[in-house]
Amino acid sequence: MRILGIDPGLRNMGWGIIDSVGSRLSHVANGICHSSGQDLAQRLHSLHEQLTDVLHRYQPDQAAIEQTFVNKDAVATLKLGQARGIALLVPAQAGLEIGEYAPNKVKKTVVGVGHAEKHQVEHMVKLQLPGVQIKGADAADALAIAICHAHYAGASRGLDQALRRASA
Repeated sequence: MRILGIDPGLRNMGWGIIDSVGSRLSHVANGICHSSGQDLAQRLHSLHEQLTDVLHRYQPDQAAIEQTFVNKDAVATLKLGQARGIALLVPAQAGLEIGEYAPNKVKKTVVGVGHAEKHQVEHMVKLQLPGVQIKGADAADALAIAICHAHYAGASRGLDQALRRASA
């Protein structure tokens, strides 16, 4: 299964692609979509085009996105939500199944601690994907989101198969 992990952001949207075969994970690609343009609509359009290009290039089977947390700045939260809408829209347009994960769940899955620091997440991503050259912190987060999805999607598939066998 090929998984696209997305770390939504209006200025920088991180993405990471991994392949998951059983419990074996391997790095495919990672990067950051940088928004361009003066106004919000142009920036969102730019992110949409770049993320669509990533999907076309790497043909993932599933996607995973980090859930947004609400902070004190309502305007910033709203803008992040709009960027997150692009992150959901692009894989949905491709017909992909999309998993959503809270930041603490991603950190707990990848690092073992729900309040891990960014450098700890990046270190554990490098350990789980040997030889990976990470393009930046946002790309590291996106790879961590993809790893989290690989763990939970794999568990979900196993449960579905066990339930089908039990009902047969």
